[in-house]
Amino acid sequence: MSLRSKPFRSIMFGSVLGVLLSACISFVPLAAQDDLTTLLTGTEESEAVTEPVPLEQDVPDQAIADRLASILESTGWFQDVRVGVRQGVVTLDGVSDTAEHRSWAVSLAENTEGTVAVVNRMELGADFATTFDRAGAELDRLSRRVGQSLPLVVLAVAIAAFAWLLAALVAAVAQRLLAERIPSPLLRSVVVRVISIPVLLLGIYFVLQVAGLTRLAVTVLGGTGLIGIIVGFAFRDIAENFLASLLLSVRNPFSTGDLIEVAGETGIVQNLNTRSTVLLTLDGNHVQIPNATVFKSTIKNYSSTPTRRAEFTVGIGYDSSVAKAQLLISEILADHPAVLDRPEPLVLVDQLGDATVNLKVSYWFDSRTYSPAKANSALLRLTKRALLKAGIELPDPAREVVFPKGVPLVQMGEVQGRPAGEPMAPFQPEEPIDAAADAAERRDATAGEGELTNETEEVRDQSRGEVPEASENLLKR
Repeated sequence: MSLRSKPFRSIMFGSVLGVLLSACISFVPLAAQDDLTTLLTGTEESEAVTEPVPLEQDVPDQAIADRLASILESTGWFQDVRVGVRQGVVTLDGVSDTAEHRSWAVSLAENTEGTVAVVNRMELGADFATTFDRAGAELDRLSRRVGQSLPLVVLAVAIAAFAWLLAALVAAVAQRLLAERIPSPLLRSVVVRVISIPVLLLGIYFVLQVAGLTRLAVTVLGGTGLIGIIVGFAFRDIAENFLASLLLSVRNPFSTGDLIEVAGETGIVQNLNTRSTVLLTLDGNHVQIPNATVFKSTIKNYSSTPTRRAEFTVGIGYDSSVAKAQLLISEILADHPAVLDRPEPLVLVDQLGDATVNLKVSYWFDSRTYSPAKANSALLRLTKRALLKAGIELPDPAREVVFPKGVPLVQMGEVQGRPAGEPMAPFQPEEPIDAAADAAERRDATAGEGELTNETEEVRDQSRGEVPEASENLLKR
């Protein structure tokens, strides 16, 4: 992912647009901002009267009433103003255009010398025509203020555009310089962003400075760390998978096309993206495993070395010669083309079972050429034929047979009409042994064993489906 990718451009464009909108509002002088507040709220800001309004000493109540009435009428905020004063208690009547002006009138009366208390009976006006006239006047004054601030807005837009272009230029230069130094594309894109994003943030800082929002500029630059922490907690799993993909792309425990076993799944590596690792299993299905799981799990890479070891177990009878059986199996391993001479194959006594002596056979083979399952099949077939031909027993496991009604006794002479005491004739097979079948038994590989070829390439060739999330691949090919 780089500065030219669509998601990154959208985020940067949204950030710059938001800053420009904030800056445009902030470019309006304080007086114009007050006008904007008045336009949105329908009120003018008026300061509460805190200092007493002076009057001559020992004036009658009528003087207080006349003084307050003249001040309220001069503001233009009130209609039908009537002020009554009796024993220092001021009563206000009339119509006020806003609640704020109504409160201002009360504050004025309370701070007038000689006032003991204030009774406010003013009503709020609801004249739509007057409201629209006032809004039009305010809009006209606000437009004049915005026109005065237009040069600052143009300057802010120019600074933002220059910062954007400079960040893109820095990203392109960094991408070119780091192409040979950092082989991992994901790590390279992260480093490029770390270098280029501060340039964009610096441009945003200058825009806010021109707008006069110094505190906001410091907050934007200082709050990025806090935002990062919040986002990290909110998207913990996504961040964990992203960091795992970064580490996997740097360490490269496997490459595209390797046959691996991880998290209980065995398959051919198809793709590593920022979220998951995609495997093509030997039955032709795509499996996506989260990168955090892959990084934490034990990985078996069957393609990392050209040779592998395989083994199988054979049980012979206790009356058979173990040494003879070992010799026969060793000869089969030595003659088979799939078995390597070094390391040498072994035939070891593994266990004395209930009915058999178990021999463990281990051998090495080239996993890029031969399939372990097919090679095992061929060697088991040849071992079984050689042992039986040499008269070595391959007994079944011991079984206990129960006869609930007992076992009947039959005299030998009664069997097949043969006189008692006459020996039995040797067993003769009903049909002669098929020469073609015997020849097939002697072959290193049969048609059913598929010439012992590795099925990894076959599975890869047969899979024509689209690899999920294959738009990016962070692995070496």
